[in-house]
Amino acid sequence: MRVLAAMSGGVDSAVAAARAVDAGHEVVGVHLALSAKPGTLRTGSRGCCTIEDSHDARRAADIMGIPFYIWDFAERFTEEVVETFVGEYAAGRTPNPCVTCNEKIKFEALLEKAMALGFDAVATGHYARLSVVDGVPELRRSADEGKDQSYVLASLTPVQLRHSMFPLGDSWKTEVRAEAEERGLSVANKPDSHDICFIPDGDTKKFLESRLGEHPGELVDAETGAVLGKHTGVHGFTIGQRKGLGIDAPAPDGKPRYVLSLEPVSGTVKVGSADNLGVHEIVANRPIWPSEAPLEGPTECAVQVRAHGGIADAVAEVVGDEVRVQLREPLRGVAPGQVVVLYRPDADGDLVLGSAKIAATA
Repeated sequence: MRVLAAMSGGVDSAVAAARAVDAGHEVVGVHLALSAKPGTLRTGSRGCCTIEDSHDARRAADIMGIPFYIWDFAERFTEEVVETFVGEYAAGRTPNPCVTCNEKIKFEALLEKAMALGFDAVATGHYARLSVVDGVPELRRSADEGKDQSYVLASLTPVQLRHSMFPLGDSWKTEVRAEAEERGLSVANKPDSHDICFIPDGDTKKFLESRLGEHPGELVDAETGAVLGKHTGVHGFTIGQRKGLGIDAPAPDGKPRYVLSLEPVSGTVKVGSADNLGVHEIVANRPIWPSEAPLEGPTECAVQVRAHGGIADAVAEVVGDEVRVQLREPLRGVAPGQVVVLYRPDADGDLVLGSAKIAATA
């Protein structure tokens, strides 16, 4: 097959590309330039896609002896990922930009261009297992559950998955680094990227305020309605947040307060005790079924609401255009805008049944 290897400049994508070469595929490496100012997207181990990263990717491609190109996706990345991220926060929702990036950039924009150029598949360094059985994709958690990225891939369509390759799905991160060392790849010990790539200093609130400005509102006690303080915008908060609320006086019981809800129109941020954070029901929309098979009736499954953590047993059911999830035990910190992913354990590991965007909780 003709395979386009997406090479970020990190160890995972480099080893994934090398394994595609070893498998006998005709491989071409490509690095995606996602910023008009590439020097601004990395601070230590934070961020990605800098000029340094592109050089690292090129050196890895040279060692493998494969062609290498840099494709400018900066404009589309800004429109599809960055602006969507800002808009979601302005609306009081909590998005996951990595999910959006995989969906809109790596497996929509990149795959579209790859297919137009005659490639059969795109290979990436994601940690997830993918098989295609009788033409039906089956996406599962990776062998290394600590590095598993099936959550951020669960929004891919069956068509996209049929043209995707995840060569690291059966490997552990320690094995991948050791293999990179053996292959003489300079990125073998390069730190993993963390947090949001376009906010390399990790200060999401500052970034959002630079885009949205200040929209003052009140911090209100959810039970009494008492005004506890002022804030500069609901975009500075997310459900379940405890630190940085800007409330001077402690709660009457001395326990911490948490953000319980956001009302962007009125600018009200309601806070309260941890006891009120538990979510028992999730309503989600825009479902995607990787195997083209929607749920049939109430289905026992495990759900995950964050890339790392937020997992619980549940019963999920499709009702009209929505997916309704009844949790066996409550989850905290579940916010509209997040993605809920449904898993079913089977003999080969946790199979992704589907995903949907959280619209409401109860």
